[in-house]
Order: sequence, then structure tokens, then C-alpha cells
Amino acid sequence: MPDITTPGTTRGPEPLATRRHQEHFFAELDETGLGAVDAVADTGAPSSLWTEAWQKLRRRPMFWFSAVIITLVLVVAAFPSLFTSQDPRFCELSNSFGAPTADHIFGFNRQGCDIYSRVIYGARPSVMVGVLTTLAVLIIGTVVGAIAGFFGGWFDTILSRITDIFFAIPLVLAAIVVMQLFSDRRTTTTVVAVLASFGWTQIARITRGSVMSVKNNDYVTAAKSLGVSRFGALARHILPNAAAPIIVYATVSLGIFIVAEATLSFLGIGLPPSIVSWGGDISLAQQALRTNASVLFYPAGALALTVLGFIMMGDAVRDALDPKVRTR
Repeated sequence: MPDITTPGTTRGPEPLATRRHQEHFFAELDETGLGAVDAVADTGAPSSLWTEAWQKLRRRPMFWFSAVIITLVLVVAAFPSLFTSQDPRFCELSNSFGAPTADHIFGFNRQGCDIYSRVIYGARPSVMVGVLTTLAVLIIGTVVGAIAGFFGGWFDTILSRITDIFFAIPLVLAAIVVMQLFSDRRTTTTVVAVLASFGWTQIARITRGSVMSVKNNDYVTAAKSLGVSRFGALARHILPNAAAPIIVYATVSLGIFIVAEATLSFLGIGLPPSIVSWGGDISLAQQALRTNASVLFYPAGALALTVLGFIMMGDAVRDALDPKVRTR
């Protein structure tokens, strides 16, 4: 059948692109090449583990909250006279369990001593024991674990068995037994020495495992091929790259040792009564728990807040340094 069309008309449907009352917009072609998209800027220096960790830490509110707590506790422990003018050892029985006043905002304990000044001055021995014990544990545990993990062989066998023996002894139980031998000469140094003698095992194990995972890396082999001694490679290349888990555990351990000192003082075998400490005040306040709970609340609250700050800091540092958590 012949196709008959009217002059001036278009046969068939109107093309889509030119259909009336419709507008079509076409995206422009992307002229960016694949090489430019995949290119990586190499002008800046590569960021290190610690730089990436700091960049992540400073974006975490938990880090800043714990940093404020730790800074406040350290300042109070270092300069207690800036926060109170009262003598924590001055007591009057006439003020026994006295109510808070403008000059004594926490009130008085059973002996009539100012609770606020004792909380302030009690921070120094507790924090000092925690810091000194952590430093001693770091030295002992890092040396033992590094030697065992790096040299291996009979070094690893002997040191690992010694570590297992000390690891099997509970820290607080061992401290209680040993501190009984120093009942007449208990000092801060004695408490630090006893806690450090039984608290280094976990850091030794962590250091050993971390060193073993790092010592066979290519940069360690390259350093040895360039003439670096074994101890030089251990000190300059292995330990700095194995320090992340050690630092994390040390941060948490500081709070644990503060609690251990408070436990010993609470039991009456830690710091002597002549030294104002949170554990000693908690021990003195337990008899008034039912009638005057505030006497126990203030030193216990200061202890709990301090330990919480160090534990939160340890968690924040762990999340920043853990390669499974960090994102580039």
C-alpha cells in the first residue's frame, strides 16, 4: 500500500530529543583522565604512626576529658598548697563529724580533721606511688621482654619461665605478704619496690610479643646489613616500633597501681598513718559509713575519678595506636 503523506507533515512519531514541550539536559563528558584520578600527592613527607595517632586523638572527646582529669590530678599532687591553706594533720575532736562551712567545704572526719585538705594532700602519695611503680615496671618489663623476644633461644626460655612464675602470683596478695615484713619501716619507696617486684610480668609479655613481631621486618634486616649492631637495631629500630602496646598498657597500669596502693593502705599495711593518703582515709571512714557517708565519699570519689581518667586515657591511646582501629 503506498505511503501517503500530507505535504508539510512529518511521517511517524516525533523524535524524543525534539518532542514538543519537553527539554532534555545532557551531562557534560568528564574529561579527567584515569591517571589524574588515581594520582597520589607525593610532595609532603609521609606521616608516622605517632602523627596519625595524635591526629585521631585530638578529635576524640574522651581523650580531652581524661587529659583534663589527669592534668588536674597532677597539678594538685605537685602543688597542693595552691588549692588549700589548711593543715591536713591539724585535728580538733570538738569538730568531730562537723558540718561543712565556708572554710571547710567538705566538713570534718571523726578526728576533727578537715576532709577537703586531706583529699588534696592525699593525691601526692597516691599519684607518686602510681607513677614511680609504673616507671619501675616499664624498665624491668621492657628489658626482660625485649631480651627474650629479640635473642630467643635459651634467653627466651629462661626469662619466659621466670616471668611465668611471677605472673602466677597475684599482685595484691604478694604485696600483702611482703609488706608484713616491713611493718616497722613502711615508706613510699618500700611500697613502690614491692609493687614493682610483682607487677612487671604483663609488660614483659607484651614487650616480648611486640618485639618478636617487629624484629623480622625489612627495615631491621636493612639496618643490620648496613652494619648496625644487634643492640643498636634493638634500641633504634625495634623498640620504637614496638612501643605502642607497651605505652597503652603502662597508661592503664598507672591507675591499677594507684588502686593497689590504696588497697594496701586501707588494710593498714601500705603507707604509714603519718602520710596522708586516700586509702588511709577510706580505711578510717569505713566505721562511719552508715551515719556519715560523706566522710568516705570524698576520698573514694577522688580515687575513683583519678583511676577513671587514666583508664579512659589508656582506652583512647589504644584506639589511636591499634592498627585494626586506625583509619587512614
